Amino acid sequence: MMEVSAVIPVYNDRKALEKAIPESISRLEEITGSFELLIAEDGSNDGSAEYVRSWEERDPRVRLLHADERLGRGRALNRAFMESRGAIFCYYDVDLATDMVHLADLIGAVRDGCAIATGSRLMPDSAIDRGHGREIASRGYNALVRFFLGSRLYDHQCGFKAFSRDLLTSLLPNVRAPHWFWDTEILVLAEREGYRVCEFPVVWRQGEQTTVKLSDVTGMGSDILKLWWRLHASKD
Repeated sequence: MMEVSAVIPVYNDRKALEKAIPESISRLEEITGSFELLIAEDGSNDGSAEYVRSWEERDPRVRLLHADERLGRGRALNRAFMESRGAIFCYYDVDLATDMVHLADLIGAVRDGCAIATGSRLMPDSAIDRGHGREIASRGYNALVRFFLGSRLYDHQCGFKAFSRDLLTSLLPNVRAPHWFWDTEILVLAEREGYRVCEFPVVWRQGEQTTVKLSDVTGMGSDILKLWWRLHASKD
């Protein structure tokens, strides 16, 4: 088994891939000699799939996972894990909003025994650059997760996470979120099961574009309540 499977979820991100793929390969080569780079391309129509195929042809470490119709972030990551071959599974956003200097820390944390490692934009030592409105929304969302779901983490939605294969094999059958709430749900379930979740501050800057819509944010608020009900009130 290879050591690291790195995944980049993609939806109409052709331009961002021009930087993300070569930067990923360069960083991963510094960390390990045994890796694959999976591009979880989720129903794009902007040439993203064709661009990744051109990389596949010249570098066998790059693999395209194409979906004809959009799966959603959570389902795309589930599929990527099923297709992956690494003992450590990590993913990060295609816009490289989290400084890639932290990739070695992310993978290193799982090497050192963390079941999950996650970057945080909201710890005291984090350095972030984003709009005031998104900052308020993020802090409010994470406060709700801590209050309703009992999490001890600062930031549940940072798109910069790594997992041991054993953890994902154990937890994924219980993760129901198909889209953006996937990140939060898997962290909360891991904490409840007593897994070691390691959070560390990162340098992060807001990307030029985001596929997160207002409806997604509203939906995640509803997802918090649904997960609370499932964990605390439902007999199912």
